[in-house]
Amino acid sequence: MRRVKHLIGYQCEDTASGNYLGQGIGIGVLDTGISPHPDFGERIRKFHDFVNQEQKMYDDSGHGTHVAGILAGDGRASRGYYKGMAPKAELFIGKVLDKKGNGTVWNVIQGIEWILSNYQEYGIRIVNISVGTNPELNKMQKRQLILGVERLWDAGLVVVASAGNYGPKKGSVAVPGVSKKVITVGVYDGEWMNHRYQEGLWKYSGIGPTDACVIKPDVMAPGLRIISCNRMRENRKMGWYTTKSGTSMAAPVVAGAIACLLSKYPDMSNVEVKLRLWETCRRLKEEGTGWGMLNVERLLK
Repeated sequence: MRRVKHLIGYQCEDTASGNYLGQGIGIGVLDTGISPHPDFGERIRKFHDFVNQEQKMYDDSGHGTHVAGILAGDGRASRGYYKGMAPKAELFIGKVLDKKGNGTVWNVIQGIEWILSNYQEYGIRIVNISVGTNPELNKMQKRQLILGVERLWDAGLVVVASAGNYGPKKGSVAVPGVSKKVITVGVYDGEWMNHRYQEGLWKYSGIGPTDACVIKPDVMAPGLRIISCNRMRENRKMGWYTTKSGTSMAAPVVAGAIACLLSKYPDMSNVEVKLRLWETCRRLKEEGTGWGMLNVERLLK
């Protein structure tokens, strides 16, 4: 995650954030689950499996563990080298996707209801949803997801959603990122955008406008070749860390930065957080880049 921090003006050595590293902030993550990686320590506060109803925490995909590492890994397994954005934040994990990254709308809605039932008791302030629906999903199901994330927002939570990887054509932002209320994150990596690499040709970040003529995504962040926590397996030769790409990786960069912001200003509302992002992003001239690139140094000043 070092390249991420270079691009957005933030270093884990706390030059930009002081001591504001997500402490006191709970982050809900709706994804494929989480592995008990050393980088999370005792900060995985709750886990609920809406797919297979298992009691023990796990991640049979690796996607959710990678996302959580970007959010809040403390780099323990790498001696501090691969730290996440908010390495003192606490995690509340809802497994709503299976080992292939697929899930039902009902599973996601259940995850949203679970967070709504727990956020006040446990201090959950942010919800990261690195989930993007297939464009063929019917309109009723899309509407259910949008209404679900907007319930989280209306409860006062900061909701961060990925823009999906269905671009670059206009109107390609995935649900629930099309919601006008939530903070939608796309990928901008400059000269990296067209490079081939080991995962294949990059599929572009989704861009707006939405069907409701809302400009999306709101903010851009790095999302290519991001190194973060690997899911645990019996064969430890797989390594503690792995590389993934996509708007799923960009969303937790922004959500983690917001956790640092809320550590510094705990009384900020979700609307104030959104306005602060709008004020501090580095503007980009390319179409479909919203408010611009996340800049954590400016965000936290």
